[in-house]
Amino acid sequence: MSTIEVPGLLSFTIAILVFFAGANLNRLIPALTRWSIPEAVTGGLLAAFVTLVAYEFLGTEISFALGARDLLLLYFFTGVGLNARLSDLLAGGKPFLILLAVTLAFLVIQNLVSMGASEVLGLPEGMAILLGSTSLIGGHGTTIAWAPIVSSRFGLTNALEIGIASATLGLVVASLVGGPIAQYLITRNGLSGPKDEELTIGVPRDAVGGHDDDVSYISLLRTLLVTNVAIIIGYALHEIILEAGINLPLFVVCLLSAIVMTNSIPILAPRLPWPTHTRGLALISDLSLNIFLAMSLMSMQLWGLSGLGLSLAIVLAVQTLVAVVYIILVVFPAMGRNYNAAVISAGFCGISLGATPTAIANMTAVTKIHGAATIAFIILPLVSAFFIDLANAAVLGFLVR
Repeated sequence: MSTIEVPGLLSFTIAILVFFAGANLNRLIPALTRWSIPEAVTGGLLAAFVTLVAYEFLGTEISFALGARDLLLLYFFTGVGLNARLSDLLAGGKPFLILLAVTLAFLVIQNLVSMGASEVLGLPEGMAILLGSTSLIGGHGTTIAWAPIVSSRFGLTNALEIGIASATLGLVVASLVGGPIAQYLITRNGLSGPKDEELTIGVPRDAVGGHDDDVSYISLLRTLLVTNVAIIIGYALHEIILEAGINLPLFVVCLLSAIVMTNSIPILAPRLPWPTHTRGLALISDLSLNIFLAMSLMSMQLWGLSGLGLSLAIVLAVQTLVAVVYIILVVFPAMGRNYNAAVISAGFCGISLGATPTAIANMTAVTKIHGAATIAFIILPLVSAFFIDLANAAVLGFLVR
């Protein structure tokens, strides 16, 4: 087995090509666009299968340097924070609490489903923890952090491989299912988004490629400057928070610093141009999200799924079915049965089976077709990127005690 290690700049360039490959496939297969499958997902999965073919038939493992991906994640969440005006946050108060409640409830349900399915299938003790909220709601980061603990507690020597495989498969399913769920809810209930409201991320699909006088190199540079300053402040605050013994992900700190900036600086300096709800910020956020997602998916090592057997597929199939039913029967009604609720439903699929960027990508694909959903983009990242991680850690601590 030979290994090809693709350096950073080339990995970034390939990710752009992967995105364009996905965009062309979505154009050639209208059903992909109709069901709101993000272009980065289409291209990323195609690239992942190409690396799988290289591994299986050519004996070559291709690995990508992902440093640029981590920076893009910061740009994306900082952009979300810069769009979070206080008025929007206040408007999201009640929906935020409702979404937090239904998400916390599902965290418990997901672990109960995992334990029940593992018991029926006769899986080794401890494996249920890895096939529940550890890998699905938690994603790859939580899996990597908790797998050694599960391995030590239950003697499960391949805990990391099981968890990573579950998180990877969940990410793929979340990317493919979220858009169709929203499309089903929108069509079934005759919903539509506002026609005169700017998108939080990206531009409407029918405007792609068109001329837009609101975007210039000056506006883009101004937006990049503000975003960079917010990220730099986020880095500094993150170090202070770590020294205080609080372990928050860096992108959460950048998100919070951007929220504070966007709700204070425009008041203190009203004449200073600010990028909140501008086309430039929407484009930068969209670019960061799409390339991040393309890099995440194209770097998946799908061959790691092959040796884990039918049991993993069965448990993940049951988890997916439960998540879809929960979204349609609980999340959508609880969030108000309106257009924002349908968009949040697409995002909840990302929360429950994939990761926060997947959730945002699902919602972005829906809003590009049907219109903006500002509240959805405010409350979902706060729930999935902050509060749910704390709750998940508490639940996992109880399960491995």
